[in-house]
Amino acid sequence: MPSQDSMEPTFSLPIGLPLSSSHSVPLPFPMSHGTTTLAFIFQGGVLAAADTRSSCSGLVACPAAQKILPIHSHLVGTTSGTSADCALWKRILARELRLYQLRHGRRLSTGGAAKLLSHMLQPFKGTELCVAATLCGWDGGEMDDNQMTDVENSASLNLEKAKTQCLSTAVGGQQCFGRERSGPSLYYVCSDGTRLKGTLFSVGSGSPYAYSVLDQGVQWGLTVQEAVSIAREAVFRATYRDAYSGNCVDLYHITSKGWTRRNREDLKEEYYREKERQSGDSQRIMVKDFKGKAFRRMGGEFTAHSLALCRKVQSKSLQLGVKGVDCQSTSRY
Repeated sequence: MPSQDSMEPTFSLPIGLPLSSSHSVPLPFPMSHGTTTLAFIFQGGVLAAADTRSSCSGLVACPAAQKILPIHSHLVGTTSGTSADCALWKRILARELRLYQLRHGRRLSTGGAAKLLSHMLQPFKGTELCVAATLCGWDGGEMDDNQMTDVENSASLNLEKAKTQCLSTAVGGQQCFGRERSGPSLYYVCSDGTRLKGTLFSVGSGSPYAYSVLDQGVQWGLTVQEAVSIAREAVFRATYRDAYSGNCVDLYHITSKGWTRRNREDLKEEYYREKERQSGDSQRIMVKDFKGKAFRRMGGEFTAHSLALCRKVQSKSLQLGVKGVDCQSTSRY
């Protein structure tokens, strides 16, 4: 007969976690804070972006905060909420994933990491803990050309072997699991235990403004440069309207080879690019309208005012590289 100790549940949270039974100290005054983080999946992997402004009520506590934290070689997480809480739990998650890799000889999938983080945060539901994370990762190991050829050659043999093993385990009364999917993966995890899987997430006070750009621009077939441009513009639009977001933008690209970080860029550069685009568009519209409407014939000839305006638009057309009008051939003076 099994002893009483062997019948106790063996599941337990990782050692060293903060105690959920500790009483939270109320804040002396409400502190408003906000951020803009986003991540989406496309054909080139996963792209994560975030601003760098860390705010505390009406104070910019840090203009160069790190809101995208690497967890391991193929997984990063965007952070939204209390900075200290996010940093602490990302370190705890990174430690547990490293221990899992040492024990089992392989990385835990992004879905498994999200489930682990959700289970660790759920006991703190209703406390002052504030963590909203988006886990961006790539599941499956990297394969070189030789390994890919070997896999393709032995695909049929492995399929038949897997079917045989699955049938034998099913007959024996055990559950048969399939092979984990390899590719980009994206999960959202909140401090109340919420765990969602998706292809596009934006978290923070600036997320409604970021979604306005992402919903109309994000597609599966985007190139890396197009995805970077859309993510950068989404963060810029959010920082333009949200006072709690701003300063710079960080971009991480996750592929089968791991994550790579792009150079941090000041958002004022995107602001200047936007102004140039608006100025160029307005000048092109002016040239087009002038060519169609500005010339007014009075008695079969152009007025002196229209001729001066023609020459002004002609100079603008040369600056913009737009084909303008020939004022000499159209003038009858």
